Amino acid sequence: MTNFYFISMLVLVTSIITYCQTAQEIIQKAEDLIKGKTAQGVIEMTVNTPDYERTLKMESWWVGNQKALIEILSPRKEKGNKTLKIGNEMWSYLRNTETTIKIPPSMMLQSWNGSDFTNDDLVRESSLSDDYNQKIIAEEKLNDQQCYKIQLLPKPEAPVVWGELLYWVRKSDFLPAKIEYYSEKGKLMRYMDFEDIKYFGNRKMPSKWTMVNTTKKGHSTSFNVLKMEFDKKIKDSKFSFKELERGN
Repeated sequence: MTNFYFISMLVLVTSIITYCQTAQEIIQKAEDLIKGKTAQGVIEMTVNTPDYERTLKMESWWVGNQKALIEILSPRKEKGNKTLKIGNEMWSYLRNTETTIKIPPSMMLQSWNGSDFTNDDLVRESSLSDDYNQKIIAEEKLNDQQCYKIQLLPKPEAPVVWGELLYWVRKSDFLPAKIEYYSEKGKLMRYMDFEDIKYFGNRKMPSKWTMVNTTKKGHSTSFNVLKMEFDKKIKDSKFSFKELERGN
């Protein structure tokens, strides 16, 4: 009887703690799990359209939302092209012409390398907690996983393009499951699915992220994580113009 009472109380306390978590805390957990304080990895990006399929392999280094360096490893004609992000500023280096181009804020929402991800998506310039008010609106099952369904509405002065986001987070492990992106007029513009959960070291995360463009039939882009290390020391010199323009 004592053991039954103890177990019942433990389940009750766990339920209360889970219930009391705010939408912002849940999304922050999901974001932290797929980012870490730092991250270094190798990723394959495949762009699909009705006319062609194109694959890029790249290596990336990240420090939170503040710094990022992305280097293309293949195909050969694009090998050595790099993207550098520091704070809210971003530069691209083109190896063939040995030129560095600063990306202005007006181009942050343009496609990165012909994909369905924008420059802003890739370097994570915008902050969900800073730019959106967040609210749990439902609990739904998605791909056999019970999820929190969270609505994000932009704050009045936030410099964002989306009129609404819907973000599903798995209740079992707080991993992201899906994000839908809506225009200011309420039209679904695109959505991202997180799939194929794998372990990278001791960290579990989705290894495939697919962005589907709902305004262009047959257009989608998938990120496949091949290798990822989290929370390792990355030298500040990695995020420099010298590193950006360094040849291999």
